[in-house]
Amino acid sequence: MVSSPHEAMHRIFQEHPELFSRVSEVLGVDFAPPTSFTVMPNDLTETQPLERRVDTLLRFDTEGDGSFLLAVEAQGKKDPDKPASWAYYASYLLTKYRLQPMLLVVCQDRATAEWAARPVRFGPPQWPLLTLCPLVAGPHNMPLITSPAEVRKDLALATLAAITHATHPDVGAILKAMTHVLRDTPAALANPVIEFIAQGMGKHPAATLWRKLVAVDLSFYKSPLSEELRAEGEARRAAEDVLAVLAERGVDVPDAVRERITGCGDAEILGRWLRRAVTAPSAEAIFGDG
Repeated sequence: MVSSPHEAMHRIFQEHPELFSRVSEVLGVDFAPPTSFTVMPNDLTETQPLERRVDTLLRFDTEGDGSFLLAVEAQGKKDPDKPASWAYYASYLLTKYRLQPMLLVVCQDRATAEWAARPVRFGPPQWPLLTLCPLVAGPHNMPLITSPAEVRKDLALATLAAITHATHPDVGAILKAMTHVLRDTPAALANPVIEFIAQGMGKHPAATLWRKLVAVDLSFYKSPLSEELRAEGEARRAAEDVLAVLAERGVDVPDAVRERITGCGDAEILGRWLRRAVTAPSAEAIFGDG
């Protein structure tokens, strides 16, 4: 499983394109509800050997406002080159599809979100040719949802809100509210949410908390994350067995050996080490050739 907040912040719109309507409402911008939507190819490569890809691209069709394109970009840090890329995306999409483009930038860091939200003007200061004004969703303006009742009202919005608040002091309450609702949610809907949040927590401390909540509160779900947690549990128990056998035999286990045993996530290798631990003359000898 790819553990990447970047992936989660834009891919959730591929799974739930209708989420944009709720996000735009939260951000105070009025878009007509879509009557249909299409996930578009995200390849914006030119004929020259220059590859450009927007993170996620969607087409929305509405009754009153016609059709438009939504490019969703996940932004992890300030990048002075990005506004020019975003302006290129907008121009390219308008030229290729003859549909008005819209850009939504999703961030987990408030400073990055506020930077991305600033209008950027291109051209001489006395007569700007183009002004770029993306919509930005981040911890500064997404709702802080800690109530299961609020999660249940809009699971997709709650998922995105949880991802954008990955570093919030109340992230524990946010994630607990999610698992409370996911316990009663059909697996077909719950499993993608579990994975999106796992990706969205990235390497933040909340990632460990989410894995524990999934293991305890959602242990009955069969998803890539639950299978990963199961494998981790098996490896942890196997490592404990290796150390227990060595301890029972009175074999000294140096810190480096202990770290290698507990750091191994392969149950098959640990099983091999366990068999060797029964007769090995030293802790190091259990490793053999692998």
